Amino acid sequence: MKLTSQQISQFLIRGVLRILPFLIMGSLTLATFWLVKRSAPPESLALARVPQHVPDYILKNASLSNLNELGQTKYRLLGNKLVHFEDDASMDLERPRMRAFQEQGPPVTVRADRGHIDGDLTILDLYENGEIYRPAQEAIGNAKASPRLLARSSYFQVLINEDIVRTDKPLELQQGMSIMNSTGGGTFNNVQQSVTLTGQVRGRIEPSEQRGRN
Repeated sequence: MKLTSQQISQFLIRGVLRILPFLIMGSLTLATFWLVKRSAPPESLALARVPQHVPDYILKNASLSNLNELGQTKYRLLGNKLVHFEDDASMDLERPRMRAFQEQGPPVTVRADRGHIDGDLTILDLYENGEIYRPAQEAIGNAKASPRLLARSSYFQVLINEDIVRTDKPLELQQGMSIMNSTGGGTFNNVQQSVTLTGQVRGRIEPSEQRGRN
């Protein structure tokens, strides 16, 4: 059977129309692959990308709270400004203030001009005009009465899980009417309600009001 030129043309057109959708889909797939490949960074750069010690978010008037197993506030950390870092999840704080609450006894507050807390939220470093403050406590049950405590230093380190505040910088301690100065700093144990001073210690120790009445 001999085909005319018109029949051959119609046959070719039908064939092209059958495969045209596949050609379009293939072209789109290749174009998409090319665009992704062009916009994606080189593989070596992607592998080499590591988190940098740069801020990834900043909060104003930030507040962080830690609760105990009973849902009660164990400590609360405040800051006028909080800067969170990408690589180690640590944070810088402006005007940090931390208050530690305990089952028996008044809360203890530490503050400074600047602060830094590690990514595990276990160590808080306080710089410039650091203070520790604990209000006076009356005798309740088995707890003995204690006078007001105020300590000042250029640096304090708070071991949050241990309830310990320490410094190796010169320290001024006021407890009631007593005033002590230490050249080597000291350690404040909030659990044992004790203070240990190091280095050369000078000052005066005044009897408490209760002792005076006895």
